[in-house]
Amino acid sequence: MDCPAATAPSTPASAVGPWWVVCLCARWCGTCRDYRAVFEQLAGVHPAVRFVWIDIEDEAEVAGDLDVETFPTLLIADGQAARFLGPLLPQAPVLSRLIESLQADGTRRQTSWPRPFSTAYAPRATDGICLALSIR
Repeated sequence: MDCPAATAPSTPASAVGPWWVVCLCARWCGTCRDYRAVFEQLAGVHPAVRFVWIDIEDEAEVAGDLDVETFPTLLIADGQAARFLGPLLPQAPVLSRLIESLQADGTRRQTSWPRPFSTAYAPRATDGICLALSIR
């Protein structure tokens, strides 16, 4: 599988746990640009979570059938299923509480949404990852 040239993740591979926070953004989006600093700050606050920044217009194949209409859109997943998928304004306390709440609720009963996703990992020179999303 070819690895898309997504922006290198904010969290080093050695610190990664089963949780992912993926920001699906667009370079032209001013709110996305504002979110970048907040996103990178939270990566330091949550070292067991993998933070990945993806410009889906440059890396459209990463999003596949996922239709992102509002930027920035966040995908938060626990390695087994998506736990949150939606837009979120660049407010560090809101994202931090959402991550903590979802992690605390890791044993909740699975519903029809969020849908499962899969990830594929590939080493890169930048110590980045290759993230493939598939909505079933």
